[in-house]
Amino acid sequence: MVSLTFFFTLLRYTTLVSFVLGTSARNSAWNGHTTPGSTRVAAFTPYYVPPGAKSYDSASPLIHYSGKWIDSYSSGYAYHTLRSTSAVNASVSFTFTGTGIEWFGCTSNNHGQASVYVDGKLVRMVNAWSKAPLRQQRMFWVFGLPFRSHTIRIVNNAPKETNREIVRGISARSRGGVMDLDAFVVTQAGSSKTPRRADLTSLQVPSHEKWGLVQKGSTGVHAMQLAVVSETHALIVDKVEHNPLTLDGHPAWASLYNLNTHAVRPLRMLSNSFCAGGAFLGNGTLVNVGGNPVVEDRTAAAEFGDLDGLQSVRLFDPCDGDANESCSIYENHDRIRLASPRWYNTVLRISDGSAMIIGGAKKGGWINNATVNNPTLEYYPPKSIHGSDGLPIHLPFLVDTLNSNLFPMAFSLPDGNVFMAANRDAMIYNWRTNSERRLPRIPNGLRVTYPMTGSGLLLPLTPENNYTPEVLLCGGSTIDDTRPGYEISSQDVASAQCARMVLTDAGIAKGWQVEEMPQPRTMLDMVMLPTGQIVIVNGAGSGISGYGNVVNQVGASNADHPVLTPLVYDPSAAPGKRFSSKGMPSSDIPRLYHSVATLTPKGDVMIAGSNPNLDRSELMYGTEYRVEWLSPPYMAGQRPEIIGSRPRQLQFGRQVRLEVRTPTGLRNSTVKAALMDFGFVTHAVHANSRLVYLQAEYADGSLIVSGPPDGNVYPPGPAWLHILVDGIPSKGIKIIVGDGKGPAVDHKAIQNILQHTSPNQTKTSGASGEGEE
Repeated sequence: MVSLTFFFTLLRYTTLVSFVLGTSARNSAWNGHTTPGSTRVAAFTPYYVPPGAKSYDSASPLIHYSGKWIDSYSSGYAYHTLRSTSAVNASVSFTFTGTGIEWFGCTSNNHGQASVYVDGKLVRMVNAWSKAPLRQQRMFWVFGLPFRSHTIRIVNNAPKETNREIVRGISARSRGGVMDLDAFVVTQAGSSKTPRRADLTSLQVPSHEKWGLVQKGSTGVHAMQLAVVSETHALIVDKVEHNPLTLDGHPAWASLYNLNTHAVRPLRMLSNSFCAGGAFLGNGTLVNVGGNPVVEDRTAAAEFGDLDGLQSVRLFDPCDGDANESCSIYENHDRIRLASPRWYNTVLRISDGSAMIIGGAKKGGWINNATVNNPTLEYYPPKSIHGSDGLPIHLPFLVDTLNSNLFPMAFSLPDGNVFMAANRDAMIYNWRTNSERRLPRIPNGLRVTYPMTGSGLLLPLTPENNYTPEVLLCGGSTIDDTRPGYEISSQDVASAQCARMVLTDAGIAKGWQVEEMPQPRTMLDMVMLPTGQIVIVNGAGSGISGYGNVVNQVGASNADHPVLTPLVYDPSAAPGKRFSSKGMPSSDIPRLYHSVATLTPKGDVMIAGSNPNLDRSELMYGTEYRVEWLSPPYMAGQRPEIIGSRPRQLQFGRQVRLEVRTPTGLRNSTVKAALMDFGFVTHAVHANSRLVYLQAEYADGSLIVSGPPDGNVYPPGPAWLHILVDGIPSKGIKIIVGDGKGPAVDHKAIQNILQHTSPNQTKTSGASGEGEE
């Protein structure tokens, strides 16, 4: 595979340098919010009772047992008690009122299989076998139940005699058939998550103009970061916290989500990816960089051998196909790491297929400041450029934009330069000459980057106007970023402003063109459709990003008044007529801090996340695992379809032939080809999101599509190709734009980083390999 060839070429020329470092409370990387109990050092196990939930011990009189059960006592059990059975058909039942239930118990090579029934329906077969004994494990979970009375019943159906079990693809012997109960945890959210509405009312519209919104699926790990990696799967990444999905005996914080079946599979990740950034490289490999340490005396228990995430470089080579069993994340800080620590950085694929890693902070925290600011950029793979030899390159722009300048907005432009926006300012950066061109300040005191979070996009690029770039920035806050948290309120109204600028000399001279959304939003997500329209979802009508910092918090949230009705923005419409909520359904799920949204290959919008909390919580506004799917009207009708053999590659300036089936035929239709990057989405940043319309013409019964002229117009790398016939898009097919090779590997720069930096790990560094599931 081309991407793996590039990856192992990179490894082959690196020097293995081992460092054994430690951190202590004196050098804590966490200078943000803590909660009572978060400073207690303990084993990081799946058992956890989030605020708003209630735990019931195995000895509770509300729990009923059938068959022979034995009591055990140990400090390693929840409440120090455990009940177990090896009797076939022995069962335990529990009636509860709530919206979810979790079963905790133990696993070992003596444990067997059990059947789980909820309200009389078999919902899961649970295999409790494990090679090594583990306590306080989450055996089963289900959320999103109607808020009423439910009954869970668990039956031990593993035989006592020796049998064969297949566990993680490894044949292992299960001696006996033990099943046990340590505790049940009941999610009692009910009305506690009910939001204060600040949404619009859906209008009465014809059925062919209506949008659909359904809730289906659970992410298993909270969706802080989201990227579609294949036609069937999306990658979800979170921070280290007590997610329901479990791996290696502790809660997982990364998963693969099946877009068709809604199944989730945990992925092994070694370091804390809290507020990391990401982008695809030119060969299709996904790079995920930065994060934060798990600080044992600050961010809850973390005794599972974690590594410091601040300098992490994590590589994920997407595997196409339904199974994706071989997909894994590679991480080895001794061989591959950032040259400097970065938290809240932005990662952008640029015109040579490499990743530009921009800004961030050197420590975790909240509002940036000069003490922790990292006003630099670096590249992956590292570059010997401007005398840096792979080390960070100073950006004055990121000094001048303090304090609200984390997760800067960035877009690669059709001339190869990079647009950046942070705080109230913007510039065009020429990375080849290391020069900045400052642009007019964003009007009306609007701040657009964390924690005054707005969102932005590079508007569709078209050959008709010679791919002239125009940017759109929406939402955010006018709150003064020098104010302390105790002077900022969750009730401070967000901004409704959107501002556009054409990035030509004439457009820059004309300045920002301002318009207003129907209502204010911060932490909004802007998702481009193949049609060129932009869907605006998620966000709050007041407050700012983060948790636990301002006055009048709602739970721990710094924001309030969720905006529950999506908007559509049509950039081609006349000013004053670009926004519409016509036909839009309203959600009942608040999506505030740490929410995400992305287009999928099918053409609908996947919406997930929201967690303004240090750890998982069930209080308002709690940790959200439910997934919603917003369907544009074109999803309900007949759509064109790309059939026959599909090209896997689209070379610059070259043509590919497509067979397209459509109800109306191609000869007398208006046909367009849309080349899209769905991006890597986190914290309202959609830096790599891109839509480029290509030249397409009908000839000899086929559609001839011309590739983009060069890597400036579309940076080499993965893309999704949609065909639009009379404005109706097909499903997208995955294609590599360019030659499919990885970006150039600069061995001198790599060795220089390894020689002049250290992994800065909280635990002893170790090579990861690719891991076995």
